[in-house]
Amino acid sequence: MSQLGKTFGIQQVADNFMKRLPLSRYYRQGVVFLLCAISPLVWADHGANMGADVDAYMRSGDLKLMTEKAADYQYGKGVDRSLDRAIGLLCVAATKGYAEAQYELGWIYFNGRHGHTNEREASAWLIKAAQSGDAYSNGLIRFVGPSDLQDDSRCPLTDGQYFLSPIESKADPDVDEISRWVERLAPHYQLKPQLVMEVIRAESNFNVKALSSKDARGLMQLIPDTAERFGVEDIWDPLQNIQGGMAYLQWLLNYFEGDLKLALAGYNAGEKAVDSFRGVPPFPETRRYIRLITSKLKKLPSSKTSRD
Repeated sequence: MSQLGKTFGIQQVADNFMKRLPLSRYYRQGVVFLLCAISPLVWADHGANMGADVDAYMRSGDLKLMTEKAADYQYGKGVDRSLDRAIGLLCVAATKGYAEAQYELGWIYFNGRHGHTNEREASAWLIKAAQSGDAYSNGLIRFVGPSDLQDDSRCPLTDGQYFLSPIESKADPDVDEISRWVERLAPHYQLKPQLVMEVIRAESNFNVKALSSKDARGLMQLIPDTAERFGVEDIWDPLQNIQGGMAYLQWLLNYFEGDLKLALAGYNAGEKAVDSFRGVPPFPETRRYIRLITSKLKKLPSSKTSRD
């Protein structure tokens, strides 16, 4: 058990929580006993898929709504219970300075509700909540002490991975913004960010409005059929375009068993052309395209010309 757990047991944690509720002392004692009895069962959770509804709440910008919906997901009120979804909603609202969400996150990490006690995150969020004016947080801070995460608070999920707030697209991102998107998203597609950046450079030179004579569109020059195939709803949305392009590139690498040159040939000329020629097609444009990208990757430290 952590020092926090030794210092502040589950009964004290539950009792502190119940003091926030307008219940008599006898009701509180009963609820505290119930929490102590069932806490090992209640707080178990699996999975980190946020889902479309949660994404919509996150993008709404309504911090109060996010916090209220997080409570619904914590306790299964009208929805399937998911502590990960609750943490995700709270993390977005807390990061934007909403004191109640900051307190709730601190409380989750304080009492180990997400599976294990995390004193550093508990302290960081409780301190932020206190600074934002939440009076209840001050009563808990003395049990966790200072945190080295006050300026960079994080939101661990039940599986130990950190929640990442949704990226908000914009109509005309600059190269630095595109690079940040790629750094965040590429690992989810099992791709190296450097590879994705070089593909974007070769395809559109970071022009979000690029349109080819073959009707390839946007940063990663998706044709409408490919965009639809990989779930892109708005091909001209820069973020969606990148996600669709990365999904296609990941598919090609899997299809060609990790052969980067064949995957790039497929991206440029289509996988059917690669299949038809049983290798890189003899098209000058495709061969130049492969050389351009792979030569750039070779110049990067510790880069390889095929996916790990």
